[in-house]
Amino acid sequence: MNGPSFHSALAEPIEQLIALRQLSGTDYLSQAQLLGYFDRYVATHSGITRPTSDLIEGYQKTLVDLAPRSRSNRMCVVQQLCEHIARNDPQAFVPAPMRMRGSRTTFKPYIYSKEDVAALLLAASKLSGVLRSATYQTLLGLLYSTGLRIGEAMALTLGDCFDDRRLWVAQGKFRKARWVPVTSSTHRALMRYVDQRRPMAPNASDAPLFLNERRRRLQHCIVAATFRRLLHQCNIAGLDQRPRLHDLRHTFACHRLLAWYEEGVHINACLPALATYMGHVNISSTQVYLQPTTSLLQQVSDRFHRHYQRHLTPGDPL
Repeated sequence: MNGPSFHSALAEPIEQLIALRQLSGTDYLSQAQLLGYFDRYVATHSGITRPTSDLIEGYQKTLVDLAPRSRSNRMCVVQQLCEHIARNDPQAFVPAPMRMRGSRTTFKPYIYSKEDVAALLLAASKLSGVLRSATYQTLLGLLYSTGLRIGEAMALTLGDCFDDRRLWVAQGKFRKARWVPVTSSTHRALMRYVDQRRPMAPNASDAPLFLNERRRRLQHCIVAATFRRLLHQCNIAGLDQRPRLHDLRHTFACHRLLAWYEEGVHINACLPALATYMGHVNISSTQVYLQPTTSLLQQVSDRFHRHYQRHLTPGDPL
């Protein structure tokens, strides 16, 4: 898998840092992808010649919706870059290492209801710009219906969409590529978007599937900011914390599990398939996404009750 390309004023030192790390035997590809987010942020600021405290502080603000560990990972590579630049430029700002603060409470993602998702898709369809509205409506629908990571969805190319109702996720987490089957309704929505998007350049097979208004690949910080505005428009708010874009992946897993309970299938037999579909190495990684929602707990209770009743013999006390 090819590494990301960089286009900001700091592209040269970013490429130098990656080359140095790889020469030392470090793979550094996942870190390079994290630096790509920073590079795209820097590219939106003119007059940048070196890292400054304002630049780093502004970038940190774009990460507020990420989980603490994700924020720490992104800032760790930025700190490494700043240290690399500061070796030749003493005026370059080097941020202090982020300290992971311990939490006594377990992180609880927001599980969107079907009504929440419908409202978000409707709000996305009303965004200004024909391509922009189609892009966000299709992107959010894809995240909800497949559980893809946002980075995986933004990395999709035109060549990754196949007519046999499959997506080729070439840039999965930890460089794990996989096929992702999609439902017929999801496939139709993707094909409608592709037909609408094709008149827009670029059109090569390796061109980004999802485009912004400048006909370029989407940027995570812009997508996250737009999603926050959609949440506000739909009056969607969690009790403990602000709902996140990544929570659509949690929602996919919970709704899939709930559907299996409603269908009466053997859950333990299906969990390995869910783990593979979501790009996990083992079931333990998938279990993080399975939140005990009210609907899910009711299904578990009903199934246990039916099982218990079947094993009662006539005359047994309840």
